[in-house]
Amino acid sequence: MTKPPLKIGPLPDRTPIKLTIAVDPDVNADLELYAKVYEQTYQEKAPVAALIPSMLQAFLASDTGFKKARKARAD
Repeated sequence: MTKPPLKIGPLPDRTPIKLTIAVDPDVNADLELYAKVYEQTYQEKAPVAALIPSMLQAFLASDTGFKKARKARAD
């Protein structure tokens, strides 16, 4: 007897990829301030490096031009 397929397929590779970037001092200051506001809001300290992936994900998800371009490439 074969197993029925699941609603989800095999999980994608979730191995983190390390990136190193350089930012201007004003961007760094804003990132540090964001981390402080995050801590005040959620009573949980999080380093900037831990927040950046979620920030990038939220940015990409909200960029309608990028969503259209990604969809066009998939077609």
